[in-house]
Amino acid sequence: MSEEQLNKNTGGGRTKPRVAVLFGGRSSEHAVSCVTAAGVLGAIDYDKYDVIPIGIAKTGQWVLAPGDTRQWSLSASSLPEVAPSARTVTLAEIGGEHQLIVASPNEVPQELGSVDVVFPLLHGPFGEDGTIQGLLELSDTRYVGAGVLASAVGMDKHYMKVVFEAAGLQVGPYIAVTDRQWVTDPESVRKRVDLLGYPVFVKPARAGSSMGISKVDSLEGLDAAIEAAREHDLKLVIEAGIVGREIECAVLEGRGTEGPRTSMPGEIAVAPGEHEFYDFNAKYVEDDAASLSCPADIPDEAIARVRELAAAAFDAVGAEGLSRVDFFYTPDGELIINEINTMPGFTPKSMYPQMWAASGLSYAELIDELIYLALNRKTGLR
Repeated sequence: MSEEQLNKNTGGGRTKPRVAVLFGGRSSEHAVSCVTAAGVLGAIDYDKYDVIPIGIAKTGQWVLAPGDTRQWSLSASSLPEVAPSARTVTLAEIGGEHQLIVASPNEVPQELGSVDVVFPLLHGPFGEDGTIQGLLELSDTRYVGAGVLASAVGMDKHYMKVVFEAAGLQVGPYIAVTDRQWVTDPESVRKRVDLLGYPVFVKPARAGSSMGISKVDSLEGLDAAIEAAREHDLKLVIEAGIVGREIECAVLEGRGTEGPRTSMPGEIAVAPGEHEFYDFNAKYVEDDAASLSCPADIPDEAIARVRELAAAAFDAVGAEGLSRVDFFYTPDGELIINEINTMPGFTPKSMYPQMWAASGLSYAELIDELIYLALNRKTGLR
């Protein structure tokens, strides 16, 4: 980044941008967000940026968080969590700058200084769904990642599919189930699922990291799977099982007026016999439960098509910054889009940074590029 750009985009005459790394949150993916933050805090260039770790407790309180990445590690027996504090952090606009304020009961609030960009490493509702993005938009604060609408559409698997279909992308058979539909007429829901044919995947409409997802092979297991998903979201999406290989592609916003950039596609291989699909433990807990092949072992024309469709999906929802787009590659060569994640898993072992690393962009370089894009983004309507 040039000296002129630094002076233009930083407050108070500083030549070192201040980045607030925001993580934790109120969703069921709180622990995953903490692990993502550990990865970023361990790789960001502290010589280039002032870094302020800010945790959001499950209560919604913002607190100053330790930068020690060991505190945010994840294991099968330990889930990291941001603890509430007597000292609350807020982001306020004072004198034309975005200031961090720390307030405690019976004490004068303290100013920690201005913030140039927020890196919201939040997964799930109240973070990845446009809510935190709306808060930042209200104060004209620059931030990494998708805006309000793209985040909301990308979080809701139902409306995501509606947008994809409108853009001419092929989606698999599915139904959406609201709370009222399930409570008032569960038999109608069962009949609609039966029309999809088994197996089906029952998913919370607005959750990620495979939280609350179940594969159901017959009617007998449907009700239990629905109730398990409803623990995460009262709105559900139930998808027909698709025979095909799972192919993913990482997308990165282009600079200026350039179109989105795409990585080489990757393929997930889950250890046989341990997991029926790419679930939470395979993603985050067990080191050897899943592996990534990048580039995926598919024909060159299919690779080109995956990259083209991934960029089209990115543009269809109006994404910014980063996204991961997932497809099914069927035995007859069809590419069916599964979903887009506007804040994909971002730990060093997550598929998004791994695909970029295999495409020539390291984890640290990826973090730097995302901050660059955020610092050079217009505020307001764009």
